[in-house]
Amino acid sequence: MTFTANNLVFDPQIIRRFDVNGPRYTSYPTADRFVEAFDAEALKLWLGKRNIGGISRPLSLYFHIPFCNTICYYCACNKIITKDHGRSAKYIKYLGKEMALQAEYLLDGDREVSQLHWGGGTPTFLSHEEMHQLMDLTHRHFKLVDGAEISIEVDPRKVDRPTVALLGELGFNRMSLGVQDFDERVQQAINRIQTEEETFTVMDQARKSGFKSISVDLIYGLPHQTVMGFNRTLERVLAMDPERLSIYNYAHLPGLFKPQRRINESDLPNADTRLQLLSLAIKKLTDAGYVFIGMDHFAKPDDELAVAQRQGRLHRNFQGYSTHADCDMLSFGISSIAKVGPTYSQNYRTLDEYYDRLDAGVLPVLRGIELTADDLLRRSIIQALMCHFEISTESIEIAHLIDFKKYFAAELEDLKELERGGLVKVDDKWITVLPPGRLLVRAISMVFDKYLRADRQRTRYSKVI
Repeated sequence: MTFTANNLVFDPQIIRRFDVNGPRYTSYPTADRFVEAFDAEALKLWLGKRNIGGISRPLSLYFHIPFCNTICYYCACNKIITKDHGRSAKYIKYLGKEMALQAEYLLDGDREVSQLHWGGGTPTFLSHEEMHQLMDLTHRHFKLVDGAEISIEVDPRKVDRPTVALLGELGFNRMSLGVQDFDERVQQAINRIQTEEETFTVMDQARKSGFKSISVDLIYGLPHQTVMGFNRTLERVLAMDPERLSIYNYAHLPGLFKPQRRINESDLPNADTRLQLLSLAIKKLTDAGYVFIGMDHFAKPDDELAVAQRQGRLHRNFQGYSTHADCDMLSFGISSIAKVGPTYSQNYRTLDEYYDRLDAGVLPVLRGIELTADDLLRRSIIQALMCHFEISTESIEIAHLIDFKKYFAAELEDLKELERGGLVKVDDKWITVLPPGRLLVRAISMVFDKYLRADRQRTRYSKVI
């Protein structure tokens, strides 16, 4: 079924033709291009350079809390399944050590934070005391500015009203809720039994506790999903009236993520059904008044993301779409990724390696990258495509001192196929993603990915749709 909604065209034939494996572009270059030559000393150097010249960008802080009580079979996150709070108590202490180290390398007065996020894993695995400890440690080393965006990922199965109230008291004002699907057969197949009542209770208490924005995550392509069943889930979620919704594509990569081996591939919906599920979700959400932000994100018209997109301020980072384009991101915990100046860095992935480095008084950096002028140029193009669906080639030329047509001659040639397919329009001043191409913006962005042009091995990435 082909339909148009809010400058978005859903055309199954076009999607089938251009649906390829590719990155999600939460960064460019993508994390698989990071190198171990970028180490703790390199990050230390760039932390000290942050406000040289008197210009200091605000900070965004990310904390990776890897612990989960139970395993969800679809999950591809870096997680640790345990019920032992002795492990999380120790982890909090080491997060404090890492914060102290990073703060030590920052220049004086260079610690104002406008955005903070707890992700996982399951951040609400932490006890109330541990939540207090982590927030106290954060305040000890950094200054959260008035009006800061403070968000957390929540598993509704693992929290009650007092816990949500505590989160509000600690300063959290935005929440992302994992739902995936309310269909009981689907939940059993992915080992995530979650009732509507549990979900509604958390959302209700969040609103009573002053949360400004609630986002709900759904996944299409899970085992036993049907159009009728997913329609019921969408109707139930829409009745709860969240400010934002994300409709993610399940990427079945059991060779990379062992828990997915417990999912029977024969139970997964076929390609046609997956497209029907996505089509249904888009139509239901746009009919309900939600605005398509990009890729898999929708928001109410008055939500900060939708406003930022209309005003040209939307940004994309490791947490997805964001309104904070000018932040450096400091990250803490295993596998977390930081962005400081023209660099990215990623921590060690295991607890033992993470603890060993911090015990030695060294930042636990596994790998990273310092971006070249070409990387920065291509990042700006991919950011513009992913967030705004258009590029002013003249602005790129002025900002990066290049001749766009000469510099990107090969890329412009490759865009001709996408232009013939109706995905983009290219003229002397603009490259514009047309409504039929907006769902495929990852595939369009890939044209400007220098690393992919040299390395056509894309099987490690999920499908665009």
